[in-house]
Amino acid sequence: MYIKGVGMTKFDYSQKPWWEFAFEAATEALKDAKMKISEIDAIVLSAISSAAGGEHQTHKISLLSDLFKTNVPIIEIPSVCAGGGVAVWVANKLGFNNILVVSGEKLVDNKSEITVDWILSASERVIEQTEGLIFPAQNALVWQQYMKKYNATMDDLALIAFKNHKNAVLNPKAYFYQRPVSLEQIKNSPVVASPLRLMDCSLSVNGGAAVILSKERTDIEIIGSGFATDYILTFGRKEPYHFKATVIAAKQAFEQAKLTPKDIQIAEVHDAFTSVELFSYEDLGFALPGKGAELIRSGKVNIEGELPINTSGGLKAKGHPISVTGLAQIYEIVNQLRGKCNERQIKPVPKIGLCHNIGGTGGSVTVHILKKTIE
Repeated sequence: MYIKGVGMTKFDYSQKPWWEFAFEAATEALKDAKMKISEIDAIVLSAISSAAGGEHQTHKISLLSDLFKTNVPIIEIPSVCAGGGVAVWVANKLGFNNILVVSGEKLVDNKSEITVDWILSASERVIEQTEGLIFPAQNALVWQQYMKKYNATMDDLALIAFKNHKNAVLNPKAYFYQRPVSLEQIKNSPVVASPLRLMDCSLSVNGGAAVILSKERTDIEIIGSGFATDYILTFGRKEPYHFKATVIAAKQAFEQAKLTPKDIQIAEVHDAFTSVELFSYEDLGFALPGKGAELIRSGKVNIEGELPINTSGGLKAKGHPISVTGLAQIYEIVNQLRGKCNERQIKPVPKIGLCHNIGGTGGSVTVHILKKTIE
């Protein structure tokens, strides 16, 4: 399948309903594709925020039918933080001529306990959470195990956060657009779950994104699409600091694309926590096991480096509206391949990009490889 159009809202705390974010992003994608909604044969939606609280709506597909004035099949794909990526993986398999993949989240709108409940529902609730393993604690323990085995430090994570914040300053749709954060601020931010600090954690925001897939040849092709899952009990895995689902999904995507990690010229890597970005370098094949820190220390993954990662600002500084993230990653890579990213555009303009989207703590993962096919 090819990508015909992409759209994305600004990520922020504006108090619009979830469907308005989805509609705004879809409208931009249709404009980008030079299409009308009547030309869309099916819609794939991923969203969680309407499941409880002030916007309780379980029949979201019918709401979208009303919103878009269409009677085409609409499929809802919930997969928490990997929802956007899984929705694209599903759409890529459906066989329709033109498919709109869309997500909108009003994540930050309720009492804290409701929003926290949404987020906590993405992990195991009976065994791990009763022991206090909410996501920051869970990821802190995983990172402790990684540091114990390999030569990595909190200074490495600070460099990842700093890189992503510098990129977000140049991204008009990122929450931290034109709001620089210093390395000193990152290193001195409050400890959330030792040793992870506030600036090691991604930012919950509201927003929407959309991608239009088509059988018609366009300038961007999905040449690799991988998807894998893993046990919800994080510490039931052999090596919790290496996400097996990432390794499997990446292998599938690279085999389909007939490429290797060395062929990737730009990537959006799921940095729900800075630690996840670091060991994902290894899981994706960009570095050998235990050598991920060398990429950030050398500057290889900086915007001017050999393999720029998270030029959008990543989840860390662009923001993380749960289901929307996977589609926002594709939005960034498509625009980088098209040379449309202005101040944050990498040069020379890349031809091959990768999107890596994780649900939970490695519980579901998609990897998509995109190629510029027409100059």
